Amino acid sequence: MAIIQIETAFNIDLEFEIAEFHKRLLAYIIDFVLLILFLTCMKYVLYDELLLNLNNNAGLDILIISVPMLLYSLLTELWLNGQTIGKKILAIRVISLEGGEPTFGQFLLRWITKFFEWPFLFGYIAFSNTNVVGYTFITGLFGIVVVIIIAVSNKNQRLGDMAAGTVVVNTKSTLTLADTVFMQIDKTDYKVMFPQVMRLSDRDINTIKGVLTQAGKKNNYDMCNRVSMKIKEVLQIQSDMHVDQFLEKLLADYNYLATKE
Repeated sequence: MAIIQIETAFNIDLEFEIAEFHKRLLAYIIDFVLLILFLTCMKYVLYDELLLNLNNNAGLDILIISVPMLLYSLLTELWLNGQTIGKKILAIRVISLEGGEPTFGQFLLRWITKFFEWPFLFGYIAFSNTNVVGYTFITGLFGIVVVIIIAVSNKNQRLGDMAAGTVVVNTKSTLTLADTVFMQIDKTDYKVMFPQVMRLSDRDINTIKGVLTQAGKKNNYDMCNRVSMKIKEVLQIQSDMHVDQFLEKLLADYNYLATKE
C-alpha cells in the first residue's frame, strides 16, 4: 500500500495511506449512480407527477436538478470533511498536501477541474432515457482520461488534485468528533492553562491533533516531543507536563477559548 509523507507547519512528517485506485473508482461509481438516481427521480416528479412541460420549464429544470448535481461534489466535500457520499462509504478522504483539511479554495479548485467529468448541464440535456445512456457513455470516456492520469501520477492524483494541492487517502473509520480538533468541554469551572494557544492557526491545531492521533496509534511519542518543543519555543511556554498531556491540554484550552469567543 502506497504511503505519502506530508510535512506539516511544525516540520513534522505525517504518514498517510494513499487511497487505492479501486476505492476511488468505486466511490466515483457510487456518486455517479446517486446522481443518476436523483436525476431520474426528479424528472419523474416534475414531468410525470406534476405534468410540467419541459419546453416551458427548462429554467426550473436547470435550477432544481442541474444546479444541485453541479454542486454535489463541492458541497459534500465541504460538509463531510473531504468526503462525498461515495468516498465516505469507501472510507477515503481528501486532504491537503500541507497537512490537515483542505481550504475552501482547494475544494473549489478541485471542483472546477471536474467540469469534464460531470458536464454541468447534463441534468437538463439528459431528459430522455436515450440521452441518459448517451451521457453515461460520454462521461465514461472522460473517465478513462481520469483513470490514466491517476495511474501515472506519483500520488495517484487526478488533475484537480494536482491543481489544488490535495490527495485522496484512506481513513480507518467514519468521521467522529475524535477525528476533529473539537472536544466537548463539560466542566463549568474549566481552568485555562495556556491562553497563548489562541496565537496558533487552525492549521497548527489540526497538525497537533494529527500528531497526537498518529502517536497513539504507533505508541511512539517522538513526534509529540518535537512538536511540543517547537510550540513552547514559539509561544514561550514553560511546562513540565508530559508531552502528550501538554498537547492534549493545548487542544482543550483552544476548544474552550474558541467556544467562548
